[in-house]
Amino acid sequence: MYVTTSVSITLVLFLVGLVAMVTLSAHRMIEQVKHNVTLTVVLSPESDSLQIERCGAVLQAAPYCHACRYISSEEALEEHVRSLGDDPSQFLGYNPLLASYEVNLTSEYANADSIAVVEQQISRLPYVKQVMYQKDLVELLEHNVSQVTLVLLGLAVMLLLIAYVLIINTIRLHVYSHRFLINTMRLVGATPWVIKRPFVARSLRMGCWSALLALVLLAGLFYYVQYSMNIVLMPTNWQNIALIAAVVLLTGELLTLIGSLIAVNRYIRMDTERMYAI
Repeated sequence: MYVTTSVSITLVLFLVGLVAMVTLSAHRMIEQVKHNVTLTVVLSPESDSLQIERCGAVLQAAPYCHACRYISSEEALEEHVRSLGDDPSQFLGYNPLLASYEVNLTSEYANADSIAVVEQQISRLPYVKQVMYQKDLVELLEHNVSQVTLVLLGLAVMLLLIAYVLIINTIRLHVYSHRFLINTMRLVGATPWVIKRPFVARSLRMGCWSALLALVLLAGLFYYVQYSMNIVLMPTNWQNIALIAAVVLLTGELLTLIGSLIAVNRYIRMDTERMYAI
């Protein structure tokens, strides 16, 4: 019964850790997509090199700037010819494209309301002629990110509820096999806490070992997917590893503690005659 219960809890905690890994991976992808939101800061044609450098320094020091790249008018013309295939300078006699900065926003500012504020701030800078960005794309990105976040949150809540039900029922089955021992301890005058203590301690040990085994399985899955299949599940840093380990361990310990307390309390309050009927 102890082994069966531990295996059942391990599988549930493995699923909990897997959802945590998927959530971190989705968060990483969302961060990367948000960093690709770009503002094009078109500079005035009257600005000289010193003024352009000052404008770039202000943009790079701003809290909303994740990355900043200067594009000269010549580079803008080359990119235009490379993407569209025509050279406007040939029939106009001059280069109509102006120098600009491409500013990649941080994830905190990559939403429609914040971008509107940032646009106003940049527009007030000297020698800035125009600020351009794809407003429809930003709104679509914000909508999709909110949808993905809601789906992941719903999935996490649903899985936690399933984990709660499965672990509670598994612990109840484990305590059920000791119901007559609980009844005997109650009849000889043991206090409720004296009766609960060995079951709670055993459940906590079971939750700890199950969580550690689930983490070993997750590590094996992560190594196989990331290094054998070349699929990046999540950034490999100590913060993410510690977060997943904490989620699995705390879930295992908390749910086994709650399950053991609920199950033991039931049999402490149950009459002896009823124990033979269930």
